[in-house]
Amino acid sequence: MEAREADKVWKIYFPNPKAVIPVLLEEGGQLDWITWGRRKEQPGSGPQGGWAQPSTLKAGDWARYSPRRGFVMVQRFMEKEGKFGEKNRQSHWLNVPDGYALECLVLGEGDARQAYIGTTGAPEEHKWIHDRWPVLARIR
Repeated sequence: MEAREADKVWKIYFPNPKAVIPVLLEEGGQLDWITWGRRKEQPGSGPQGGWAQPSTLKAGDWARYSPRRGFVMVQRFMEKEGKFGEKNRQSHWLNVPDGYALECLVLGEGDARQAYIGTTGAPEEHKWIHDRWPVLARIR
């Protein structure tokens, strides 16, 4: 992802175990930098990974974490072609439209918070890149 803060541009990549993303909590109004998901080797009670897939949301798998809705305030996000583990995957940077953010779930409190990007199926014009896509939410 790419976020801007004043004249600084931040590129944030999930594989980095110190990855934090700018999140505006729905009930808050203050922008906080929150840890992006949880990697296999990291402690915590949240699920491994950085995404909340529709099937797990519908099944109620996230309810036990008492998630709060948040919005990841970035200007661009990156999707890689193909499946995880394939070699030479092409990266594609896509702009987040003005007035929109990436929807996320925030688990935990304080410094132990973790944010997971909500996903959905890719739009028809981008299915050739990846089958999963971040959920865009309008920001007021």
